[in-house]
Amino acid sequence: MQWETVIGLEVHVQLATRSKIFSGASTSFGAEPNTQACAVDLGLPGVLPVLNEQAVAMAVKFGLAIHAEIPEVSVFDRKNYFYPDLPKGYQTSQMYQPIVGVGEVEIALEDGTTKRVRVHHAHLEEDAGKSLHEDFHGMTGIDLNRAGTPLLEIVSEPDMRSAKEAAAYLKAIHSIVTYLGISDGNMAEGSMRCDVNVSVRPKGQETFGTRAEIKNVNSFRFVERAIAFEVERQVELIEDGGTVVQETRLYDPERDETRSMRTKEEANDYRYFPCPDLLPVVLDQAYIDHLRDNLPELPAEKRARFENELGLSAYDASVLSATREMADFFDEVKDVCGDAKQAANWVQGELAGALNREGLTITASPVSARQLGELITRVMDDTINGKAAKQVFQALWNGQGTSADDVIEAQGLKQVTDTGAIEAMIDQVIADSPAQVAQYRDAEPDKRGKMIGYFVGQVMKASRGTANPQQVNQLLKQKLDALC
Repeated sequence: MQWETVIGLEVHVQLATRSKIFSGASTSFGAEPNTQACAVDLGLPGVLPVLNEQAVAMAVKFGLAIHAEIPEVSVFDRKNYFYPDLPKGYQTSQMYQPIVGVGEVEIALEDGTTKRVRVHHAHLEEDAGKSLHEDFHGMTGIDLNRAGTPLLEIVSEPDMRSAKEAAAYLKAIHSIVTYLGISDGNMAEGSMRCDVNVSVRPKGQETFGTRAEIKNVNSFRFVERAIAFEVERQVELIEDGGTVVQETRLYDPERDETRSMRTKEEANDYRYFPCPDLLPVVLDQAYIDHLRDNLPELPAEKRARFENELGLSAYDASVLSATREMADFFDEVKDVCGDAKQAANWVQGELAGALNREGLTITASPVSARQLGELITRVMDDTINGKAAKQVFQALWNGQGTSADDVIEAQGLKQVTDTGAIEAMIDQVIADSPAQVAQYRDAEPDKRGKMIGYFVGQVMKASRGTANPQQVNQLLKQKLDALC
């Protein structure tokens, strides 16, 4: 029997506010445990939450970016459950009237096509604390610094049919929230994580199978691997006569497997009721329009501009618009040198290679966008040739100059385009190479083209790589042919 995979994701995005969603406590990462949790975060008697306006604005911006419905009224609810790192005994969330309604996210598939994944809704909620199981002599420690950090939970429809599609969707969400500046998207620090809902069904069947929810997966690669394992587990279970149980599971990357955490009832097993301490959020159209008018150029728009206005290939446009930092770097390089294709080649070639070797991000590049743009300009105006350009790039990378012109001048890399000077070098090479000249003269005309490489190499060596290769080739051919 052939099986179809059905996947939906619940993506949790930590919003980049300086304070928490209902209190003034700091949200900065890396503080000593339990130093950034105040009385409001802990739900102590007598405290009242106050909604963070920036969290609301960030949620609405995301909704506008995915062309979602933005309801006029949204309401906070209490989601009641016991967990050690949830000291209040409930989580303030939005169940019945979320701040962002139905939307969609376009994802790029491996075959070059695109697919639209529907978003059911996105809602605001507070994060819980964190249970720490290491270095406590068999006990668990609780760090409540994260408690109350604003989260935007983005709930997709079950529209994805493969692990690759799920990873592409997660990357698209990551790209949108980082372009908007509403989250740093740092999955290693927990700024973005997701719950993966996976089920299988026989191909052609319309009804969904029983799903398992894999909690808190925190990397694109782990999402793919968790889905691959879970699909294989469910198919084998059904084919062996078993039944998939609706449950919550955990992905263990070290063992590359999912494990059962707890079973989950068919009905929602949380008791929700409207939060008595928070008023409904009411948004007027002028507020929404103001946020819409101030949205940055988003990934899909940037990709379209790179293709349609700059003439880049779909692949180049996709790579260069993947992150806002990469797109901004490329745009500046292009503006400095004036040639989008050359800028794309250098950013994806020499620069990307150097960054990968050193394990650096584009924001940590030792070569600035302006420096790279000026270097490309010197190649385009024949000040230096391609070989010298790589030397200049390496010098800039190593901090051996403040600009391409500084390095070219200091290292004497300026290309020799003076015909008289090049001819003098050619004449000397020919005079010093009687045997090679004889071989050239005696060869069949159609084989002489390959033999000219020796002479080109000698001239470039004599010029220390600064002679214009095109002029060298042209003048050499003329002089050698004249001797035949």
